[in-house]
Amino acid sequence: MRPLSGRVYAAFVGVQCVVLFSLTSFLVLQNDNQHKGRDVPLMTEYSEDLPGCLAIINGDWEVAKDGFERLMSSRRRPLSMSPGFYRNLTEDCATYLETRGFVLAPQSAEERDFPIAYSMVIHQKIEMFERLLRAVYRPQNVYCVHVDKKSPADFRDAVMAIASCFPNVFIASRLENVVYATWSRVQADLNCMADLLRHPAPWRYLLNTCGADFPIKTNADMVKALRVLNGRNSMESEPTRDHKKRRWLYHHVVTDSGITETEREKSPPPIPGPMFQGNAYVVVSRAFVRHVVEDPETQRFLEWEKDTFSPDEHVWSTLQRMPSVPGSNPADEKYDMSDLTAIARLVKWDGLDAGGRGGPYPPCAGKYQRSVCVYGAGDLRWLLRQHHLLANKFDPEVDDVIIRCLEAYLNFKTRVTQ
Repeated sequence: MRPLSGRVYAAFVGVQCVVLFSLTSFLVLQNDNQHKGRDVPLMTEYSEDLPGCLAIINGDWEVAKDGFERLMSSRRRPLSMSPGFYRNLTEDCATYLETRGFVLAPQSAEERDFPIAYSMVIHQKIEMFERLLRAVYRPQNVYCVHVDKKSPADFRDAVMAIASCFPNVFIASRLENVVYATWSRVQADLNCMADLLRHPAPWRYLLNTCGADFPIKTNADMVKALRVLNGRNSMESEPTRDHKKRRWLYHHVVTDSGITETEREKSPPPIPGPMFQGNAYVVVSRAFVRHVVEDPETQRFLEWEKDTFSPDEHVWSTLQRMPSVPGSNPADEKYDMSDLTAIARLVKWDGLDAGGRGGPYPPCAGKYQRSVCVYGAGDLRWLLRQHHLLANKFDPEVDDVIIRCLEAYLNFKTRVTQ
């Protein structure tokens, strides 16, 4: 997989040169148009944010000092869009699609001919869901949205209202009451996998996401990276550390207060090879998804996993090392893959940054929640130099600037460099 990251990174650098070369003419056009009407508010916001965002990305504060200072003056803000706002706006889908900045046509023949499927497991923050959907939306792709059964009714209604404006966005046919670190998180993705296989779109790869994710690549970038995979999957998959083996060695029960380990040992896993550890987020081929949904051996393994702790951190990574699974890698240590090597998801973990003792990535510029960095504006430059397709975690209540900058930058790349 090491050659993959190099190729993808090189392609990104090449595109970035085109982006910077085209910036001046883009801003002139936007400045001419930004006062001609109120039908494109998001495009105006993007053009206003872009100079300050490029100052952050390039580390050159003086080039766009005014834009940078304006951007940073709104570093934190409360969520401004309520579920009611989206229900009202989507009563007229044509107006909604026109004013909210969605890309409504394939941007290239290569993208048109390589549709991507998304599983989106969400439970709160309607504005963040819409921003994620807008960032990854293309008409040739298909999107299954799983809304947690525990979510407030007004949130569910708003998600359904947004989905109703798109022919290729739908709510999962079966919804789960998702409990942290339990089987329900995996089941939510499995429900979407089954629904997506039944959908007529000829999608090639599946990316699973949550409401705190955001892309750091355009759809065109993603298609290029997925073509390089050529049917293989990409996800974290490493030998299980000793302290994590209890997660699947012992039976666990789910109670009102969460998940609890019991003293009862489980039977050995019904698979021919060892267990591996990873995380919940994967890039998998359509053949992988079909195998997971239909293969009897895999179904026995999934059934065995249902009483383990945090099964999303060992289900996918173990399947990825089984020789019968399409796109998998051998169990040999030469094929071990960390989350930094895979392209699925970029995460900064507390205790692994470079603070004081060295580490694989620089310190979190936002703040840590549940040992995961919620990114701040200072993380932007580093994020855009990685080969991953998406990153986690983002929260506009912690730092909205980094989300706005990703929106402005990816929108610019999409609309100007095609």
